[in-house]
Amino acid sequence: MAPSISILNSAALLERAQRETGLSDYGDQTLSARLSLAVEEIRKRSLGEKGEHAAADVIHWLLTTRLQFFEDRKRYPIASEKITRPIFATGEPRSGTTLLHALLAVDPNGRALRFWEIMYPSSPPPGLAAPDDPRRAKAHTDWQDIEKKIPRWLTSHPYNDMMGDGLPECERTWAFDFRAMTPTAWWRVPMNTINLPNDPHTQYGLHKMMLQHCQYGRPPKYWVLKGFHGRRLAALFDTYPDAAIIWVHRDPVQTIASRIVLVGQIYESIVGHLDWKTFAAETLALSRESFRANLSEPMIDDPRIHHVRYPDFVHNPVGTIRTFYEKYGVPFTAETEEAMKAYLTNNRGDRYGKFVYSVDVIGADVNDLHREFAPYRERFGLDIETRK
Repeated sequence: MAPSISILNSAALLERAQRETGLSDYGDQTLSARLSLAVEEIRKRSLGEKGEHAAADVIHWLLTTRLQFFEDRKRYPIASEKITRPIFATGEPRSGTTLLHALLAVDPNGRALRFWEIMYPSSPPPGLAAPDDPRRAKAHTDWQDIEKKIPRWLTSHPYNDMMGDGLPECERTWAFDFRAMTPTAWWRVPMNTINLPNDPHTQYGLHKMMLQHCQYGRPPKYWVLKGFHGRRLAALFDTYPDAAIIWVHRDPVQTIASRIVLVGQIYESIVGHLDWKTFAAETLALSRESFRANLSEPMIDDPRIHHVRYPDFVHNPVGTIRTFYEKYGVPFTAETEEAMKAYLTNNRGDRYGKFVYSVDVIGADVNDLHREFAPYRERFGLDIETRK
């Protein structure tokens, strides 16, 4: 029997969320149209009745979270929170930005978002939550489910062992906006990520609201964050004029190969199957577009951006961060250095096994790719990377 269309009816889902919360303000008049588009895209995946029920449950979670989030902004003076001099780690996927973020996050003078805070931000705001707030345990359980669903993710991304206390990427802060459907929100649904048309200024506006939300009730600290911001620099700096970015650059061929294997394993685990040849070709095309965009980005030389070579960061991660801090007048204390060195000692990157990949997975002539990406390597002083 075909799945009931009513399972994924955007109007019914919106009404259900409002009925169960007693709230009606989604904070955006365009959300209804965007949700309808998202539902339409989900239906195209032919998920079956079980999959559609899972998608409806995720949508309900995100909608009720959004309603409660905007209600908290009315209940508490969250909008008056000042976000001052945030630090952003960025770079192409698989260029070391997650390790960079993890090291920034142990700086006692900084503050990082945590998964439990953005998965369940309300209510009350995280800064008012008690140590035994059940949202922490719920996010921990969610991450246990994620790791059961995607067991190989720990090998390629060992930082996930932080569970609900883990470090989300900035893109996860707008999951309830239905523009980017990330695996950490949609792992229960057997489908690949869906990306709907972006609106960077609106998305960074939501990002800032989330920082205000998680900062409320806590002593002021600068935020340390990580996301894929290279193609949204104008919107980022419009939202955070005093931000500083540390941007790691790596040999494109290696980043593409590693990305194919990492993301492919995630999608294969969630969906149950993957056409690896097609996926590799799609990833290569997206990566080509991204690397070209980086080279032509008009703000690439903005003085608020500090460019770093991946080999230098891997060789001396703490020293690399120290140089960045000193350049932008961020205190690099003895406690900061000690915390970062301790993290490196206690969190080996291969603690769940060695992540293995080969450039052969790209499915294209590697020498041709090296020639194609030579302008990028030359622009950022990169050699062709070889792996042992």
